[in-house]
Amino acid sequence: MNIIEFISQPWPWYVAGPLIGLTVPILLLIGNKSFGISSNLRHICAACIPAKIPFFQYDWKKETWNLFFVAGIVIGGFIAATFLNNPEPVIVNQKLATDMAAYGITNYQNIVPEDLFNWNALFSLRGFLLMVVGGFLVGFGTRYAGGCTSGHSIMGLSTLQWPSLIATCCFMAGGFIMANLILPLILSL
Repeated sequence: MNIIEFISQPWPWYVAGPLIGLTVPILLLIGNKSFGISSNLRHICAACIPAKIPFFQYDWKKETWNLFFVAGIVIGGFIAATFLNNPEPVIVNQKLATDMAAYGITNYQNIVPEDLFNWNALFSLRGFLLMVVGGFLVGFGTRYAGGCTSGHSIMGLSTLQWPSLIATCCFMAGGFIMANLILPLILSL
C-alpha cells in the first residue's frame, strides 16, 4: 500500500481521535490559543462588515491565526474530496440500510445521501426542514450556547470548563432526540 492509498482510507478512531485531541495542548502550548470553528464566522463578519454593529466591534485581527486554521480545513477538505476521494460507496450497516430504504434512501455513493441532499430535495418539505430549518437551528444553537461542538466539546472539556460540559450534554441529548424521535418523522414526509 502506497502513501496515497494509506491516507485515502478511512482512519480508525484510535488514530483520528488522538490527533484531534492533540490539537488542544498544541494550541495551548504555542500561545494559549482557544480552538473553535463557529467563532470564525463572527471574525469574518467583523472583518468584512464596515457597519458599526456592536457585536462586531472588537479586535478581530488577534484571531487571524484561527482564520488560517479554518482556511486549512477548507483547503484540506478540497484536497481530500478532489484527489483522495474513495470511489467506492460509503459502507453502511445493513440494518441501517434496510431502515433507510423504507424512507427511499438507497444511494450511498457520496458522503451524504444524495436522496436527501440535492437541489430538488431542497424544494420539498422534507429537504427544506433538513437543510434550511436544520441549518438555522444549528446556527441559533451555536450562538445561544456561545460556541459549537468543537469549541465546547473538544476545547472546553479539555480545559475543564463547566459551561462546556453543560453544552456538550445538551448537544448529545439533542442529537439523540433528533436521531430517534424527530428525524424519523421528517424522513417519512
